[in-house]
Amino acid sequence: MNIIITIVVTALAVLYAGLFKAKKALLPLTLVGLLISLAFAVTAWNSNTVYYGMMEMDNFAIAFSSLTILGTIFIFLLTQNYFAKDSENVAEYYTLILFALSGIVIMVSYTNMSMLFIGIEIMSVALYILAGIRKSNFASNEASLKYFLMGAFSTGFLLFGITLVYGATGSFSLHAINQYLIGNYQAVSPLFYPGVILIMVGLCFKIGAAPFHFWTPDVYEGAPSLITAFMSTVVKTAGFAAFLRLFAGTFAPLHDFWMPPLMAIVCITLFIGNITALFQKNFKRMLAYSSISHAGYLLFSLVTLTANSANNVMVYAAAYTFASIIAFAVLILVKQKTGHDNFESFNGLGKRNPLVALALTIAMLSLAGIPLTAGFIGKYLMFLNVMNEYQVYLVAFAILNALVGFYYYLRVIVAMYFKEGSEVVLETPVQYKVVLILSVIITIFLGVYPTIILNLI
Repeated sequence: MNIIITIVVTALAVLYAGLFKAKKALLPLTLVGLLISLAFAVTAWNSNTVYYGMMEMDNFAIAFSSLTILGTIFIFLLTQNYFAKDSENVAEYYTLILFALSGIVIMVSYTNMSMLFIGIEIMSVALYILAGIRKSNFASNEASLKYFLMGAFSTGFLLFGITLVYGATGSFSLHAINQYLIGNYQAVSPLFYPGVILIMVGLCFKIGAAPFHFWTPDVYEGAPSLITAFMSTVVKTAGFAAFLRLFAGTFAPLHDFWMPPLMAIVCITLFIGNITALFQKNFKRMLAYSSISHAGYLLFSLVTLTANSANNVMVYAAAYTFASIIAFAVLILVKQKTGHDNFESFNGLGKRNPLVALALTIAMLSLAGIPLTAGFIGKYLMFLNVMNEYQVYLVAFAILNALVGFYYYLRVIVAMYFKEGSEVVLETPVQYKVVLILSVIITIFLGVYPTIILNLI
């Protein structure tokens, strides 16, 4: 609870600082608040504190909260001169991101269905505003409207599913629902089954899994790049933590029922994400479809439930988060200099700025799943997880899709090192250098020593 209180208090303090025009204090104030909340998370390890049967700060919640807070800190470090050129009211950007983060912490620690809904709505409402915060930009307005409409649609599925589960069990508590399934395994209410499927559909909307992904490319492309970075890393990680807590824990006794539709979603997600990314000419849109394909890989953790499912998701989410932060950081730098975000904008970047090009190369290799990067370990763990039940055809299908991914990730590396571009020097602010270097270190370190976080949860 201290984590959420600290984040909310920081958000309000930043908002008041904005009222008094203390622009230079906004980032330091935000970072101090997030570091304090991260310290609370670390010191709460192994505490397993339950709050009124609604939330539980167990190691699962603390691990994912820490990852999302750390990812948010990195994203805030990329705000240097980013929001100021579009608006005088910079404090609102910071406050909305912090409010979204408070909802995210609720999402990863809920033990009651009502708290899942509250966490998702707190996060979503802030993101609807952030996606369309550039009021004079048509693409940003379009992104906000599409995100709001699809978000409301998916919330309807989620609420209807929760209602049916409540009708079958008489409780919103995850523990009570799980005990109901264990005690009535042979006589589960007919209401329960459609409830599970509707909840699955609602959560698949939130994480951008196909065929519920239609909002993702347009919203990611239209929203400000920094907000897209937040949505594709921190928000996606929270969505998977919420998904995992519910399906790998509470609904585990019905695994044989919901696994076949989930497997169909995994295959469709991998195929659509990778094949569509292959034909993109816009780097940001390619990252959007790439995020869809990674949603498919993360769902592997639910195809076969093991004691290591949560740890595997943690490793994959960490690998994906830091590689994507590098990619979006470089995208912001390139777009600010060239005004474009197509692949041609990266031509010759290896000569213009070797540090940035090296960081982006490592990020692309990690997203592609090349050995000695965290992305390789993440994919390996997911494939190994599925092979526990000898799902050979599914793994073979996923490997073929991963090979397709190699192509569109390597396109960026080819553009940076083997194509001639403009001679304009790409300057890198100090905060961007810090984020790039730390993210590269984490990506390589997790690729070489994954056991650091592999057995955390």
